Amino acid sequence: MSGKGSGRKRSVVQEYVEAALWALVLTLFLRAFVIQAFRIPSESMLNTLLVGDFLFVNKFEYGPKLPFTQVRLPGLRPPHRGDVIVFQYPQDPSKDFIKRCIGVGGDTLEVVASRVIVNGDTLREPYAVNEHRPFHKEQERIVIPPGQLFMMGDNRDNSNDSRYWGTVPMDYVKGRAMFIYWSWDGQRFRPRWSRLLRVIH
Repeated sequence: MSGKGSGRKRSVVQEYVEAALWALVLTLFLRAFVIQAFRIPSESMLNTLLVGDFLFVNKFEYGPKLPFTQVRLPGLRPPHRGDVIVFQYPQDPSKDFIKRCIGVGGDTLEVVASRVIVNGDTLREPYAVNEHRPFHKEQERIVIPPGQLFMMGDNRDNSNDSRYWGTVPMDYVKGRAMFIYWSWDGQRFRPRWSRLLRVIH
């Protein structure tokens, strides 16, 4: 009797271990190829994103990269102007940044007096915050190289972005921000319930 009982216990333990391993494999797969969580640490994307917003990033849309390689699998589409994108900071790839794509490869772009001009047209940017501070950063006219993105924060006077360190190679792109799943107001020590499940535009 004791032998049968210990055998059943081993079987139950084995089932739990296998289930835990499969859950771990699925989590790693989803994180590597489909979706990843990201937390907003700064005010560079005000008012679209607030400090303390937690969001999910779609890695599948642009094509996920194979782990530990620079090989990118085919995606559904390339980044478009206006997408909010998480990427590796070009000056320190160990850090992740989040900004809005303002220009793609082949675009001619300049920033003059708070106006963003792409291919001769001034962009309509209802999401942008411009306080016209003395240190507002402009951008001389450039042609964005193929396979590169010009990224800017929505909080134009308080954003460390492509105006300072140049364009972002597609190899550094992680994915497109989808929606906020949690938001915490650190100053008032309470959740921002109204921001939960908000789609990011």
